[in-house]
Amino acid sequence: MPSQAQVAPSAADVEETVLAAMRSAAREAGRIALRHFRRGHQHWEKSPGQIVTEADLAIDAYLRRQLLALRPGAGWLSEETVDDGTRLTRAEVWVVDPIDGTRAFAAGDPEFTVCMGLLVGGRPALGVVFNPATDELFDALAGGGARLNDAPIAVSPRDRVAGARIGVSRTERCRAELLAALPDAQPLTIGSLAYKLALTAAGRLDGYVSLRRAHDWDLAAAELILTEAGGMVSDALGSPVSYQQPEPWRRGLVAAPADLHPQLCASIAGIARR
Repeated sequence: MPSQAQVAPSAADVEETVLAAMRSAAREAGRIALRHFRRGHQHWEKSPGQIVTEADLAIDAYLRRQLLALRPGAGWLSEETVDDGTRLTRAEVWVVDPIDGTRAFAAGDPEFTVCMGLLVGGRPALGVVFNPATDELFDALAGGGARLNDAPIAVSPRDRVAGARIGVSRTERCRAELLAALPDAQPLTIGSLAYKLALTAAGRLDGYVSLRRAHDWDLAAAELILTEAGGMVSDALGSPVSYQQPEPWRRGLVAAPADLHPQLCASIAGIARR
């Protein structure tokens, strides 16, 4: 009979080891971000209305080295790396946003996150969302629950739109038709999409609604954290989120506890179909 030292680690043990390495990488990426945060860093427009900072690029390069070393055969999708489509041929894919909420970061607002998720067979299997400005690290392993700074988290018990604290983007906070569709909710503006989903996972928001594009790099890690915390995530029409598509985005997003989610989808269905 083999000794304990000779017994191969289980798949769950291996994934926990990778997740621990991801948490360490996220904290180092956070240190890189904080070296630039509120310190006169350089930033510029990479496309109309989309900005990038030197911190984004430094973190992207760092995480690419660290994560591909953990899974050498995995594909790579990042907001700050050109997508050459190779990822579509890989069973495992790292999906990364070096800084989600770059505008908040550039403005000195503590509402940005480092996001990294691992897709296995097209679904999120591991996820980390880290806000270095507030030292909040959210993580999840598929089937293993979600945590904030190592403590288990769960979505709120909210089951009605009335009074629900709904995260929205700053631009959509000014969108009259969206607010009119949720007249009894309490809209709250927060910079990072992933941070809004993570706060929903922790029960500090009751949900999130958007009619804007939601990209895989903002979503993969945060969706896993939210669903492992007991929530649901879909596009604006209630369809499940799919990954590993040639275009890595979908129009709109709804995230909430299971009892509230269909109500939010129904509330915005009219404008989501336009």
